[in-house]
Parts: sequence; C-alpha cells; structure tokens
Amino acid sequence: MTESRLQALARFGLRALRIAASTVSLVELLRSQWIGGAAAAAAWLVFVQVERRWPAPPQDPSGEA
Repeated sequence: MTESRLQALARFGLRALRIAASTVSLVELLRSQWIGGAAAAAAWLVFVQVERRWPAPPQDPSGEA
C-alpha cells in the first residue's frame, strides 16, 4: 500500500468513527443514559479535533483524480 492510500484509508476510518460516536451519543442521550451519552460526545469531540489537525491530502499536480 502506498502512503497516500494508507492515509486515505485512515481518513475514512476516522470519519466513520466520528459518525458512529455522534450517533451513539444521540441515541444514548435520547434513552436518558447520561454517562454513555457524555462519553460518546467526548469521543466525538476528540475525533473532530484530530480530523481538524490532520494535514491536508497532497494535491495531484496533473489534475487527475
């Protein structure tokens, strides 16, 4: 696997974790499970911060996708 492919896969995994954490947080809070909802919300916040600090993917100079 090339470095860019590995980074794309990691970025996809991080995005999936972020979506899962927000969904779990909402479901837990709707079920009045405050501790679980707060923990999932904290996990979501951590994933958002990591995603924001992640370096941008390199642009292909040829313009091909």
